[in-house]
Amino acid sequence: MKLEQIETVTVIGLGRMGHGIAQTFAVAGYDVRGFDNCAEARATVPARIRSNLADFVAAGMLNADKVEPTLQRITVADSEADAVAGSQFVVEAIAEDLEVKRDYFERIEDCVTDDTILASNSSTFTVSLFGENMRNTERAIVTHWFNPPHIVPTVEVVPGPQTTEEVTETSVALHRRIGKLAIRINGELPGFLVNRVQNAMIREVWDLYERGIASAEDIDTAIRGSIGFRLALFGPLKICDFGGIDIWTTVYNELAPDLRADAEVPAIMKAHVEAGDSGMSAGRGIHEYESIETVTAERDELMLKLAKLLKQSSKES
Repeated sequence: MKLEQIETVTVIGLGRMGHGIAQTFAVAGYDVRGFDNCAEARATVPARIRSNLADFVAAGMLNADKVEPTLQRITVADSEADAVAGSQFVVEAIAEDLEVKRDYFERIEDCVTDDTILASNSSTFTVSLFGENMRNTERAIVTHWFNPPHIVPTVEVVPGPQTTEEVTETSVALHRRIGKLAIRINGELPGFLVNRVQNAMIREVWDLYERGIASAEDIDTAIRGSIGFRLALFGPLKICDFGGIDIWTTVYNELAPDLRADAEVPAIMKAHVEAGDSGMSAGRGIHEYESIETVTAERDELMLKLAKLLKQSSKES
């Protein structure tokens, strides 16, 4: 399947991730079909996407006259088979459960043409894992979006060992066409690229918090105003160039032996989970959240401002 052959995109799973993925393809001009086993998810998709689009209009990232045409390009099907019929690119955003994904990829092959690209939005599982029961893993690939998917620019494209070069190149090109920073990962590995880097940082952050090195508020503020500030503009390797690789070598030699390096979940992290303080969705994690809707809206507003800035910066460079 080549890029110019793709006219219809299907999104299976219309929850937190799926509806934003569907929205992004529709904004870019593709006809989109969606399906979710949950009737409520299917029924609320138009309203959720309309709300997202209103945020884009308010941020100056979408013309108001594009809202209705975008919504008209999205069709919510009554069945999984109807959603994928005639589609050239199908991406699932269903439960992050390996057996659920294996069952899905095994049955979906019977509903599509032989050259339809079958993608997974998994943040955990590789093609070799979820495609174990597939007849043809040559057309299977991971396209890993980040939450909220309609705002965060990066998508990791991860082929399996049998995925064809054409499928990989088409998937990268497709996501770049819809405005994403599509990054090709050259080989399967747990966590792909971003989550590995993120987990390495989070391990040290939780260790510092557990040891009382700084308060939660000060840790968040410190990282936002330093690493986060710089990483929003430049990648970590370019930051090393700016700082001097010779300097970074000295810092690495001094600090690396003292950094947390075990594979155990920090005790304080386990305690939060056991107490039910699992984060924003529970109303309390490290911080407390009175209104999930308000906090999410504030997050999205800030992210849209940053996304707009980054988009302008990339055009000027």
